[in-house]
Amino acid sequence: MATTGMHQGSIAIVGAAETERIGVVPDVSMIHLHTNAARRAIADAGIEMSEIDGVATAGPSAIELADMLGIRPRWADGTMIGGCSFMALVRHACAAIASGAANVVLVTHGESGRSGVGRANNVRPATSMGGQFEAPYGALAPYASFTTPVLAFMKSRGFTREDLAEVVVSQRLWAMPNERAQRRDPIDVEGVLSARPIAYPFTRDMCCVVTDAGGALVLMSAERARDLPGGDRAVYILGSGEGTESVIVSQMDDLESFGPFRRGAKEAFETAGVTHDDIDHVMFYDAFAHLPLYMLEDTGFVGKGESAAFYKEGHTRPGGKLPINTQGGGLSYTHSGMYGMFAIQEAVRQLRGEAVVQVPDVRTSFVQGVGMMFGAGGSLVLGNQRP
Repeated sequence: MATTGMHQGSIAIVGAAETERIGVVPDVSMIHLHTNAARRAIADAGIEMSEIDGVATAGPSAIELADMLGIRPRWADGTMIGGCSFMALVRHACAAIASGAANVVLVTHGESGRSGVGRANNVRPATSMGGQFEAPYGALAPYASFTTPVLAFMKSRGFTREDLAEVVVSQRLWAMPNERAQRRDPIDVEGVLSARPIAYPFTRDMCCVVTDAGGALVLMSAERARDLPGGDRAVYILGSGEGTESVIVSQMDDLESFGPFRRGAKEAFETAGVTHDDIDHVMFYDAFAHLPLYMLEDTGFVGKGESAAFYKEGHTRPGGKLPINTQGGGLSYTHSGMYGMFAIQEAVRQLRGEAVVQVPDVRTSFVQGVGMMFGAGGSLVLGNQRP
């Protein structure tokens, strides 16, 4: 696949920040989580608000966000494909900068997922696909919708609920030293399995935390980034990919494997010009414990049926050969509803050498997101050195 000016390190993330507070923040509305994160990311980049000429967000409209910040952008993107929207928005921002449609792009996220302050009404209309064909059967929440594919996935590979629990245990080890993580108590496989049942096969700890949180990124060309005072902290977009499938989980092309993971990751690796062996660090969107297992296989890091053993053998834990979800992930760190922004934030921290639990010698990071209940996927390859 031919690469363009939007890949191979031509575009850089120069500002990255989360909101000052994450967790339970009942005194801050959704839109103000966006603006708080935005101001912090712009300060992190060392630029002025007036330099932003592109705005991208998912949730509120890009127009509303820009107006709240006093920005009059010449480029705006409100792509909404669920939790992986932010992987897609980074990709779209790269394309905009490479084409000259924008020079400096702000990408924001904010959700009052726990407190519900200013939260948009996401109830599915009765006439929607989900409202017609899933809601009448009780598929009203993510944990109920995800049970169908996860059971098919587990049966096809001979996986057990213990294998799901291993994912939780591995990621909790990363969260325990992290004071911003929402779940930090030590846990073992037995503890995960004995936790309160939510929807079979999920127990409470196999489901993500529910929080109020936000984050933002600032992107510009690598050439322009070089002139910033903190230019040595730039993180480069090496490759990217995205894809979509059905809007409802019951209409997946294949319950046992997700096409947008496969296709998006393939494009991301090809446009980056790297292989799996070149990746030092991974962030997988983990709203539920089965997702990293799907992603390990679908993105090509292991073969079909090998993901559970990979976790059980400790390869993803601190000191393992492929560190995954190193701030604790959505299962332990934070999950406001659309987690993708926080996966990117941790990848940036690792590549800058600023993570709470820092992986040694990280030069590349692969980030994989999911949108809705297997509706969309977004992939990024990031690096701290320009090729």
